[in-house]
Amino acid sequence: MRASDRAYATLLEEIQRGALAPGTVLGEVEQAARLGVSRTPAREAIGRLISNGLAAQLSPRVTVVSDFEADDIRALFEVRRALEENTARLAAAKGDPAVFGELADAFAAAHPESGEVAADSYYELIARFDAALDEAVDNQYFTSALRTIRTHLARARRLARDNRARLHASVAEHTLIARAIAAGDGELAAHATHVHLHNALAAILASLGTTGAGVDHHSTASPSEGTTP
Repeated sequence: MRASDRAYATLLEEIQRGALAPGTVLGEVEQAARLGVSRTPAREAIGRLISNGLAAQLSPRVTVVSDFEADDIRALFEVRRALEENTARLAAAKGDPAVFGELADAFAAAHPESGEVAADSYYELIARFDAALDEAVDNQYFTSALRTIRTHLARARRLARDNRARLHASVAEHTLIARAIAAGDGELAAHATHVHLHNALAAILASLGTTGAGVDHHSTASPSEGTTP
């Protein structure tokens, strides 16, 4: 892996988990020294963050981690809803039922009657589900757009990852989505995705102490009333 790629991966991970908070100055010299690379790879990595919307250049010499507030999250979910509902619908028509049946079983097994769902294990399962969706849809334009959404989504997920009730609700919702795709029911898969995203956005906004303005209140929440993204 190139030095600039390593630097970018480290900075991206630190932004996604909140170690580099919004407004943190990303000085080229300081980051190069901290990451153990020369200034050129550090500059390239910071440039990639800017192009991906994760950092903002306030002046020729000042670059900071970009804001990620309630309005940013609402805007992210507007695009996420359009992409993911259609992805679920397409996967139901084009995907391998056995693959999604196995994923549905895995989600169900991760949601026992007692005990807690480990956040890291849950997100690993989500990554498998996302990869299966990408393979089923087999559309580079969808895949590219979803990759961008997922990059920013990691910042939003961090806000709700420690709420176990939300995690359990989200697991149940993903079980329904995966089973609908396995059954070839595109409309149910899209609707279940819509409900999941409604609940996910509401949970994140609640974690910020923000009202649900902009949330689609026509959606029907799951019985457990909320989820993690």
